[in-house]
Amino acid sequence: MASSPAGPEIERLIQLLARLPGLGPRSARRAALTLVKRRESLLAPLADAMAQVSERVKVCSTCGNVDTADPCAICTDMARDASTLVIVADVSDLWALERSGAVRGRYHVLGGVISALDGVRPEDLNLGGLHARVVEDGVSEVILALNATVDGQTTAHYITAILAELPVRVTRLAHGVPIGGELDYLDDGTLAAAIKQRGAV
Repeated sequence: MASSPAGPEIERLIQLLARLPGLGPRSARRAALTLVKRRESLLAPLADAMAQVSERVKVCSTCGNVDTADPCAICTDMARDASTLVIVADVSDLWALERSGAVRGRYHVLGGVISALDGVRPEDLNLGGLHARVVEDGVSEVILALNATVDGQTTAHYITAILAELPVRVTRLAHGVPIGGELDYLDDGTLAAAIKQRGAV
C-alpha cells in the first residue's frame, strides 16, 4: 500500500471531510487541497465559523431545531400559529419548508425516520414528548411533512397511531405532479399518487 503524499494533518482533514454526506474520498481530497491553497481567504474563516458553531449552536429542547438559543427563534416567535405542528424528519427538512414560506406553524424534528433496515426504532427518535406537546400547546392540526418513502410512511403511520386518541386533525403533504411537471416525464408512482389525491378544480 502506497503512503499518502500529504502530511498527517492534511490526511486527517481529508478523512474528516470524507465523512460528510455527498463527499467521497476523491471529493474530500479536492476540497482539502482547495482549503489548503486558499488558507487565508477560505480555510481560516471556515475554521473560525466552525469553532463558533461548535461553541454557540444548540439543539432546541422544544422542537429539535438548531439555533443559538434554546428554545429556538421559531418556538419563541409569538406570530407563529401554535395550533399547527409540522413534523419533519430532519432539520434540513425544516429549513426547506421555511425557505418556501408556506408554513406559519411550529415544528417537531424527529431526528430521522423509523427504519428496520438501518436499525432505527421509534425510541431512537424524538417522539417521547410529542403526545404531551400536542396536548399542552393546544394543537389542532399535525402536518406530517415526511418523505414519500417506505420508511417515511411507516413513521407517519406510527405517529398517527400515537395521536389517534386526541382530538387533532392529522394531515400529510400531498404527493403528485409538481408545478411545471410534464406527465410524460413522471414516474408511475408519482402519477398514481396524483390520481389518488386528485381534487376539485
